[in-house]
Amino acid sequence: MHQPISRRQHVVADYSFVAAAAAAPTAAGFSEDSTASTLSYVLSGTALASSLLTRAEWGLVKAIPFKAHLALDAVSSLTALSAPWVFGFARNSRARNAFLAMGVFGLIATVLSRPEEMPAPR
Repeated sequence: MHQPISRRQHVVADYSFVAAAAAAPTAAGFSEDSTASTLSYVLSGTALASSLLTRAEWGLVKAIPFKAHLALDAVSSLTALSAPWVFGFARNSRARNAFLAMGVFGLIATVLSRPEEMPAPR
């Protein structure tokens, strides 16, 4: 399968996910649902921490291999996709649809990213 997103380009998807997940409760109109809102903020914070700790050009600490970062992205995306039913807010169409969109976006970005590790420093 052709994976057109490089490690350097993946940061755009990461920080877009962080911003979208953080803004979702207000932007999508489900801020009154504390479970969905809290989970949205947790997903955003987890994605931000993962990005800042990844061994990539944008990583602040460079502790997590990029392949592990992609695995965490996949877990976050699957969590977002299943969250409305697992956490009981599936009847809230705004929250459900926002989480489904976040999950699909995250999975697409993960699957289309090349799992190339950053070269070791010389």
